[in-house]
Amino acid sequence: SPTRRIMLPTLPLVRATAMAARPIVSRAMLSNLPKLASSELCSRDLHTSIVRRDIDQAAKYIGAGAATIGVAGSGAGIGSVFGNLVMGYARNPGLKQQLFSYAILGFALSEAM
Repeated sequence: SPTRRIMLPTLPLVRATAMAARPIVSRAMLSNLPKLASSELCSRDLHTSIVRRDIDQAAKYIGAGAATIGVAGSGAGIGSVFGNLVMGYARNPGLKQQLFSYAILGFALSEAM
């Protein structure tokens, strides 16, 4: 019995065929559409419901609030570092330079976290 060979189209062949057929289909589809005035074509807007807009606005506010939580923690850490610098300087003014270098290190670590 003779064997049958089936040729399967390759991906580039499929793409080329689709690209060649696109203008023909587009012209055929456009010729059957009713003619619209240019003002009608320009006035079409996307319609979203009020509920959808409210949900989108709420999501924006939640995202903004979540983004500012990290700023509050950083501010508390920096305040703690420099508050302790003032207390340390008040207890021992002779260590001013060493305490300040530790405070700058604490500030950098607090900002990094």
